[in-house]
Amino acid sequence: MPTLDTERPVKRGSLRGRESRNQTLSTKLTETEYRTVENASAADGKTTGEWLRDLTLRSLRSGANDTELIALSEIVGVRLLLVNVLRSLGTGQRMTAEAFDKLVNEIGATKYDLATKLIAERRR
Repeated sequence: MPTLDTERPVKRGSLRGRESRNQTLSTKLTETEYRTVENASAADGKTTGEWLRDLTLRSLRSGANDTELIALSEIVGVRLLLVNVLRSLGTGQRMTAEAFDKLVNEIGATKYDLATKLIAERRR
């Protein structure tokens, strides 16, 4: 079996400790759709291939369809808002408009990921 300078055996067909990626999926897109994918992947700092692979695998792992994920994301968002606002009120603290807006923005940025994790945990 081939070895590296560190004398660790390297598995054939593996790269950096993971299985090599040698299978290809393809699809056809309109020019507009392709530009949209390019822009989204660039915004995430990824190549289109990396971005599409991540998106595909995340969708498969979540086990949810788009409607279910969107609905659960909104429910998670409302729950987070209620818990955080009621905690402040329950402890006698006042929440400024700026603090409330910041909270709403933070919830908006995290609710999708939290909902995805909940669905993934449910599948275990």
